[in-house]
Amino acid sequence: MNLEKKKIILVNKALVKLYGIPPRSEIPPDLVDMLIGTILSQNTNDRNSYKAFLKLKEKYKSWDYVAKQSLAKIESHIKIAGLGKQKSVAIKNFLISILNTHGKISLEHIKPMSDEQILRELTSYSGVGIKTAMCVLLFSLRRNVCPVDTHVHRTTNRIGLVKTKTPDKTSAILNRNMPEGIAHQFHTNLIRLGREICRPAAPNCSICPLLKICGFPDKNLSHNKSYKINNFMLLDSIR
Repeated sequence: MNLEKKKIILVNKALVKLYGIPPRSEIPPDLVDMLIGTILSQNTNDRNSYKAFLKLKEKYKSWDYVAKQSLAKIESHIKIAGLGKQKSVAIKNFLISILNTHGKISLEHIKPMSDEQILRELTSYSGVGIKTAMCVLLFSLRRNVCPVDTHVHRTTNRIGLVKTKTPDKTSAILNRNMPEGIAHQFHTNLIRLGREICRPAAPNCSICPLLKICGFPDKNLSHNKSYKINNFMLLDSIR
Protein backbone atom coordinates (compact mmCIF):
# COMPACT_ATOMS: atom_id res chain seq x y z
CA MET A 1 0.00 0.00 0.00
CA ASN A 2 1.43 3.37 -1.00
CA LEU A 3 1.77 6.39 1.29
CA GLU A 4 -1.13 8.26 -0.34
CA LYS A 5 -3.55 5.42 0.38
CA LYS A 6 -2.33 5.22 3.98
CA LYS A 7 -2.97 8.94 4.42
CA ILE A 8 -6.51 8.64 3.04
CA ILE A 9 -7.22 5.73 5.41
CA LEU A 10 -5.90 7.73 8.36
CA VAL A 11 -8.08 10.74 7.50
CA ASN A 12 -11.10 8.53 6.89
CA LYS A 13 -10.76 6.81 10.29
CA ALA A 14 -10.64 10.17 12.07
CA LEU A 15 -13.72 11.41 10.22
CA VAL A 16 -15.68 8.21 10.88
CA LYS A 17 -14.82 8.55 14.57
CA LEU A 18 -16.42 12.03 14.55
CA TYR A 19 -19.33 11.54 12.16
CA GLY A 20 -19.84 7.79 11.96
CA ILE A 21 -20.46 5.86 8.75
CA PRO A 22 -22.97 7.81 6.64
CA PRO A 23 -26.25 6.01 5.89
CA ARG A 24 -27.07 4.93 2.36
CA SER A 25 -30.42 4.15 0.76
CA GLU A 26 -31.12 0.43 0.42
CA ILE A 27 -32.07 0.88 -3.23
CA PRO A 28 -29.62 2.94 -5.31
CA PRO A 29 -31.11 6.05 -6.95
CA ASP A 30 -32.13 5.97 -10.59
CA LEU A 31 -29.24 6.91 -12.87
CA VAL A 32 -31.02 9.74 -14.68
CA ASP A 33 -32.45 11.10 -11.43
CA MET A 34 -28.95 11.19 -9.99
CA LEU A 35 -27.42 12.94 -12.97
CA ILE A 36 -30.10 15.65 -13.03
CA GLY A 37 -30.04 16.01 -9.25
CA THR A 38 -26.29 16.57 -9.41
CA ILE A 39 -26.64 19.21 -12.13
CA LEU A 40 -29.13 21.02 -9.88
CA SER A 41 -26.73 20.82 -6.93
CA GLN A 42 -24.04 22.92 -8.59
CA ASN A 43 -23.20 26.19 -6.79
CA THR A 44 -26.04 26.06 -4.31
CA ASN A 45 -26.94 24.35 -1.05
CA ASP A 46 -28.43 20.87 -0.90
CA ARG A 47 -31.81 21.93 0.45
CA ASN A 48 -32.52 24.36 -2.39
CA SER A 49 -31.34 21.94 -5.06
CA TYR A 50 -33.51 19.20 -3.52
CA LYS A 51 -36.55 21.49 -3.67
CA ALA A 52 -35.83 22.14 -7.34
CA PHE A 53 -35.45 18.42 -8.03
CA LEU A 54 -38.76 17.64 -6.28
CA LYS A 55 -40.55 20.37 -8.21
CA LEU A 56 -39.56 18.78 -11.51
CA LYS A 57 -40.50 15.29 -10.32
CA GLU A 58 -43.87 16.43 -8.93
CA LYS A 59 -44.76 18.61 -11.93
CA TYR A 60 -44.01 16.06 -14.65
CA LYS A 61 -44.79 12.35 -14.90
CA SER A 62 -41.42 11.46 -16.36
CA TRP A 63 -38.23 12.94 -17.76
CA ASP A 64 -39.77 12.50 -21.23
CA TYR A 65 -42.27 15.21 -20.31
CA VAL A 66 -39.49 17.47 -19.05
CA ALA A 67 -37.64 17.03 -22.36
CA LYS A 68 -40.69 18.45 -24.19
CA GLN A 69 -40.79 21.63 -22.12
CA SER A 70 -39.29 24.94 -23.16
CA LEU A 71 -36.09 26.09 -21.49
CA ALA A 72 -38.06 28.94 -19.89
CA LYS A 73 -40.54 26.49 -18.38
CA ILE A 74 -37.81 24.25 -16.96
CA GLU A 75 -35.98 27.29 -15.63
CA SER A 76 -39.12 28.52 -13.84
CA HIS A 77 -39.34 25.27 -11.86
CA ILE A 78 -35.69 25.12 -10.85
CA LYS A 79 -34.95 28.79 -10.12
CA ILE A 80 -34.66 28.11 -6.38
CA ALA A 81 -31.46 26.18 -7.13
CA GLY A 82 -29.83 29.18 -8.81
CA LEU A 83 -28.13 29.38 -12.23
CA GLY A 84 -31.50 28.52 -13.77
CA LYS A 85 -30.57 29.37 -17.36
CA GLN A 86 -27.37 27.33 -17.27
CA LYS A 87 -28.92 24.34 -15.50
CA SER A 88 -32.07 24.25 -17.66
CA VAL A 89 -29.88 24.16 -20.79
CA ALA A 90 -27.75 21.33 -19.35
CA ILE A 91 -30.80 19.31 -18.28
CA LYS A 92 -32.70 19.68 -21.57
CA ASN A 93 -29.57 19.06 -23.64
CA PHE A 94 -28.89 15.83 -21.78
CA LEU A 95 -32.49 14.60 -22.02
CA ILE A 96 -32.78 15.33 -25.76
CA SER A 97 -29.33 13.89 -26.49
CA ILE A 98 -29.94 10.62 -24.64
CA LEU A 99 -33.37 10.30 -26.29
CA ASN A 100 -31.95 10.86 -29.77
CA THR A 101 -29.05 8.47 -29.20
CA HIS A 102 -30.83 5.60 -27.45
CA GLY A 103 -34.50 6.10 -28.31
CA LYS A 104 -35.45 6.52 -24.65
CA ILE A 105 -34.40 8.50 -21.62
CA SER A 106 -32.47 5.89 -19.70
CA LEU A 107 -28.90 5.21 -18.61
CA GLU A 108 -29.37 1.51 -17.92
CA HIS A 109 -26.97 0.70 -20.76
CA ILE A 110 -24.01 2.08 -18.82
CA LYS A 111 -24.30 -0.38 -15.92
CA PRO A 112 -21.93 -3.05 -17.38
CA MET A 113 -19.35 -0.44 -18.42
CA SER A 114 -16.08 0.28 -16.65
CA ASP A 115 -15.70 3.48 -14.65
CA GLU A 116 -13.57 4.99 -17.41
CA GLN A 117 -16.13 4.17 -20.12
CA ILE A 118 -18.95 5.67 -18.06
CA LEU A 119 -16.98 8.84 -17.38
CA ARG A 120 -16.25 9.20 -21.09
CA GLU A 121 -19.87 8.77 -22.08
CA LEU A 122 -21.44 10.99 -19.45
CA THR A 123 -18.98 13.84 -19.86
CA SER A 124 -19.64 13.80 -23.61
CA TYR A 125 -22.98 15.50 -22.86
CA SER A 126 -22.70 19.28 -22.73
CA GLY A 127 -23.08 20.53 -19.17
CA VAL A 128 -22.08 17.22 -17.55
CA GLY A 129 -18.68 17.45 -15.87
CA ILE A 130 -16.42 15.02 -14.06
CA LYS A 131 -18.05 15.62 -10.67
CA THR A 132 -21.55 14.93 -12.00
CA ALA A 133 -20.41 11.74 -13.72
CA MET A 134 -18.58 10.64 -10.57
CA CYS A 135 -21.75 11.15 -8.52
CA VAL A 136 -23.62 8.80 -10.84
CA LEU A 137 -20.86 6.24 -10.35
CA LEU A 138 -20.78 6.57 -6.55
CA PHE A 139 -24.43 6.98 -5.63
CA SER A 140 -26.33 5.07 -8.34
CA LEU A 141 -23.79 2.42 -9.30
CA ARG A 142 -22.06 2.08 -5.91
CA ARG A 143 -18.61 2.28 -7.48
CA ASN A 144 -15.69 3.10 -5.19
CA VAL A 145 -15.05 6.64 -6.47
CA CYS A 146 -14.95 9.99 -4.67
CA PRO A 147 -16.60 12.95 -6.44
CA VAL A 148 -14.81 16.21 -5.72
CA ASP A 149 -16.82 19.35 -4.99
CA THR A 150 -15.52 22.61 -3.54
CA HIS A 151 -15.54 21.19 0.00
CA VAL A 152 -13.60 18.04 -0.87
CA HIS A 153 -11.16 20.07 -2.99
CA ARG A 154 -10.55 22.61 -0.22
CA THR A 155 -10.25 20.17 2.68
CA THR A 156 -7.97 17.68 0.94
CA ASN A 157 -5.64 20.48 -0.12
CA ARG A 158 -5.55 21.95 3.37
CA ILE A 159 -4.96 18.57 4.98
CA GLY A 160 -2.17 17.83 2.53
CA LEU A 161 -3.63 14.81 0.75
CA VAL A 162 -3.21 16.66 -2.54
CA LYS A 163 -1.66 19.88 -3.78
CA THR A 164 -3.79 20.95 -6.71
CA LYS A 165 -5.44 24.04 -8.15
CA THR A 166 -8.67 22.53 -9.55
CA PRO A 167 -11.27 20.02 -8.36
CA ASP A 168 -10.74 17.87 -11.47
CA LYS A 169 -7.03 17.50 -10.68
CA THR A 170 -7.88 16.69 -7.07
CA SER A 171 -10.34 14.08 -8.32
CA ALA A 172 -7.75 12.41 -10.52
CA ILE A 173 -5.21 12.07 -7.68
CA LEU A 174 -7.68 10.98 -4.98
CA ASN A 175 -9.32 8.37 -7.14
CA ARG A 176 -6.02 6.97 -8.31
CA ASN A 177 -5.26 6.25 -4.66
CA MET A 178 -8.71 5.53 -3.19
CA PRO A 179 -8.63 2.45 -0.88
CA GLU A 180 -11.31 -0.11 -1.61
CA GLY A 181 -14.72 0.28 0.02
CA ILE A 182 -14.41 3.69 1.70
CA ALA A 183 -15.15 6.23 -1.05
CA HIS A 184 -18.74 6.99 0.04
CA GLN A 185 -17.93 7.59 3.69
CA PHE A 186 -14.77 9.52 2.81
CA HIS A 187 -16.62 11.77 0.34
CA THR A 188 -19.65 12.39 2.56
CA ASN A 189 -17.74 13.03 5.77
CA LEU A 190 -15.31 15.40 4.04
CA ILE A 191 -18.27 17.44 2.83
CA ARG A 192 -19.58 17.66 6.39
CA LEU A 193 -16.13 18.65 7.60
CA GLY A 194 -15.98 21.40 4.95
CA ARG A 195 -19.43 22.73 5.81
CA GLU A 196 -19.18 22.60 9.59
CA ILE A 197 -15.54 22.94 10.63
CA CYS A 198 -13.09 23.43 7.74
CA ARG A 199 -15.02 26.36 6.30
CA PRO A 200 -13.59 28.57 3.53
CA ALA A 201 -13.14 31.50 5.92
CA ALA A 202 -12.31 31.20 9.63
CA PRO A 203 -12.06 27.40 9.85
CA ASN A 204 -12.69 26.09 13.34
CA CYS A 205 -9.39 24.22 13.58
CA SER A 206 -9.39 23.88 17.36
CA ILE A 207 -12.16 21.24 17.22
CA CYS A 208 -11.11 19.52 13.99
CA PRO A 209 -10.44 15.77 14.35
CA LEU A 210 -7.60 16.16 11.84
CA LEU A 211 -5.79 18.94 13.71
CA LYS A 212 -2.67 16.89 14.45
CA ILE A 213 -2.26 15.54 10.92
CA CYS A 214 -3.41 18.56 8.93
CA GLY A 215 -0.80 20.50 6.99
CA PHE A 216 -2.78 23.76 6.74
CA PRO A 217 -0.37 26.54 7.82
CA ASP A 218 -2.99 29.17 8.74
CA LYS A 219 -4.87 27.24 11.42
CA ASN A 220 -7.48 29.12 13.42
CA LEU A 221 -6.96 27.91 16.99
CA SER A 222 -9.45 30.15 18.78
CA HIS A 223 -11.29 28.05 21.33
CA ASN A 224 -14.74 27.95 19.78
CA LYS A 225 -16.09 24.52 20.68
CA SER A 226 -19.45 24.81 18.94
CA TYR A 227 -20.47 24.43 15.31
CA LYS A 228 -23.69 24.22 13.35
CA ILE A 229 -24.54 20.71 12.19
CA ASN A 230 -25.18 20.54 8.43
CA ASN A 231 -25.79 16.90 7.61
CA PHE A 232 -28.48 16.95 4.91
CA MET A 233 -26.97 15.31 1.84
CA LEU A 234 -28.93 15.82 -1.36
CA LEU A 235 -27.49 12.93 -3.32
CA ASP A 236 -28.19 10.42 -0.56
CA SER A 237 -31.78 11.70 -0.44
CA ILE A 238 -32.69 11.28 -4.13
CA ARG A 239 -35.20 8.49 -4.66
